[in-house]
Amino acid sequence: MSVQRYTPEEIQQELNYLQLLSRSFRNCAEASTEIINLEAILGLPKGTEHFLADIHGEHEAFQHVLKNASGDIKRKVREVLGDELNDKEIRALCTLIYYPAEKLQLIKTEHEGEDMHDWYALTLRRLISVCQNISSKYTRSKVRKALPKEFSYIIQELLHESTGMTNKNRYVKGIIEAIINTDQADHFIAAICQLIQRLAIDRLHIVGDLFDRGTGSHLVMDTLCQYQNFDVQFGNHDVLWIGAAAGNRACMANVLRLCMRYGNLSVLEDGYGINLLHLAIFAMDVYKDDPCEEFGPKLDDGVTCSEKTRRLMAQMHKAVSVLQFKLEAEIIRRHPEYEMDDRLLLDKIDYEKGVCTIGGKRYSMRECYFPTIDPADPYKLSVEESEVIERIAHSFTTSEKLQRHIGCLLDKGSMYLVYNGNLLFHASIPMNPDGTLKEVYLHDGVYKGRALLDKVDSLIRVACTPDSDAATHAFAVDYLWYLWCGKDAPTFDKDRMATFERYFLKDKAVMKETKGSYYTLRNEDATVDLLLEEFGVEGDHRHIVNGHIPVKTLKGENPMKASGRLIVIDGGFSKPYQSTTGIAGYTLVYHSRGMSLVEHQPFTSAEEAIRGGADIKSTRHLVEKLTERIHVGDTDKGRDIRQRIESLRKLLYAYRNGIIREQLK
Repeated sequence: MSVQRYTPEEIQQELNYLQLLSRSFRNCAEASTEIINLEAILGLPKGTEHFLADIHGEHEAFQHVLKNASGDIKRKVREVLGDELNDKEIRALCTLIYYPAEKLQLIKTEHEGEDMHDWYALTLRRLISVCQNISSKYTRSKVRKALPKEFSYIIQELLHESTGMTNKNRYVKGIIEAIINTDQADHFIAAICQLIQRLAIDRLHIVGDLFDRGTGSHLVMDTLCQYQNFDVQFGNHDVLWIGAAAGNRACMANVLRLCMRYGNLSVLEDGYGINLLHLAIFAMDVYKDDPCEEFGPKLDDGVTCSEKTRRLMAQMHKAVSVLQFKLEAEIIRRHPEYEMDDRLLLDKIDYEKGVCTIGGKRYSMRECYFPTIDPADPYKLSVEESEVIERIAHSFTTSEKLQRHIGCLLDKGSMYLVYNGNLLFHASIPMNPDGTLKEVYLHDGVYKGRALLDKVDSLIRVACTPDSDAATHAFAVDYLWYLWCGKDAPTFDKDRMATFERYFLKDKAVMKETKGSYYTLRNEDATVDLLLEEFGVEGDHRHIVNGHIPVKTLKGENPMKASGRLIVIDGGFSKPYQSTTGIAGYTLVYHSRGMSLVEHQPFTSAEEAIRGGADIKSTRHLVEKLTERIHVGDTDKGRDIRQRIESLRKLLYAYRNGIIREQLK
């Protein structure tokens, strides 16, 4: 191997690092072997990236999309076994891959009393063939790291042996027979199915909003925290829950209100152990004579609850809504720089006449029953309200599972990500109407563009670090609420969140929320170019990926903006939005041959998938087809590998020139 010439000065400048590197690669042979290995990796096809956004607690649909890799696994099964299997058999095999334990139980029940030896042998061979195909773009080392420990050696043998040679065919047959005869077939099938799932998606990007609306936010987080390779770009619902976990009372009230609105008490009580008893007792007492008709839960189709339960949730919903407006007022008054005085509306109500004055105009209220509000001091918490929120705060801040999930979110999350030529952020970059970046005052200075998002990211982490500077920490905790609903918040970027108006006023015109300039400007090529340059995104195939605003496909809205270089992937995972979007979510898939947008239809249930082979019906739209296949060497990972190779070459030079002594034993 030829070694590049370096000057002694170059080696001396990096000597400390090279000496540290020599601990891992002790001599020329080991360093050379690693260089060869890394050079080979550069020539492999790029791994498949999947982009999802706005999951909003829809855990069953989310988990199914991960299990079927947005339809990629079925496509691979058809590619490998299409000549051997009909459509029904393909569906059955795919269902087994998605839900191995459940499908195996069903199959064994259907074949009770029958000898399943032949079925096991045939199924194992088919699964091995699919797994061989999916694993072919990875190094043996990477596949090995993904293997379940109990079957690691056996799976390695099966994946890397060909059945085309007579001797090897007998060898593979012998392994399969041994698996069946030792009663390990079920466990082995489950293991190789899970391996197929893991290898089908090389990296998962979640472009914001894991929480709220759906019934399984905690289950979504359970899945993610165990997932092998993912990242998250914070959405406004995510920072709301981060704020609640960090002790922000206004964030807690908003979390509670949203859970009440969509009937998701199980997320709070069963998922995170939030004690709602005192809130329930308080609400039943205060609103015992109030029908709370506007506060009944919005339940999914087919979901019912008793009238008693519905009424209790409505009472709790109203109680926590009023509490929210009071707690938000405390933050607004502490921070005049937020410019949110227009959200102080409790003092704008004429409680006798039942009207509210906004912007100099009087609006009729739907109701005006507020037993906890003192018209003379409308933002003052009652004694009972203070007790309720402090008990709730204790539950949020001491919930072990919630704190663990938020810790995972902070570890894997950020305000934005630049990865393989794509810029990912959830909602917006604040901009002026003329297309320039908007300057936003934030705590200690003025920020815009990338610097703004970096500062916001820093404040989120400070808010979750109690031992940081006290004043900065207090500001950061308050700011988490602003990120939820502030007009210059990059996670929101609307003139207001009209929650009060939607609950209490009759005139729909006053409920309108005006989006920031970004949402119009992102249709223009110039805006996309400006932002890609601002964030240092390089490459010939650059894109921006957003979520946050559901794409109204029913009205003909196109998720691809600015000549297809900006893609909005909020397609309505959240069921309340599906009547608007007309679909049930998007997956953006970026593989070695290009990029495609997968459009999902509503998911029925995991039970239907297991019993009837029901799958999410998906439509694939080509975003960009590449003339040349992308390899690892063309990616961000490839750049990192080349840097590592360069360091190893310097180490090799140091060994061969006696600068660092080799360890031969």
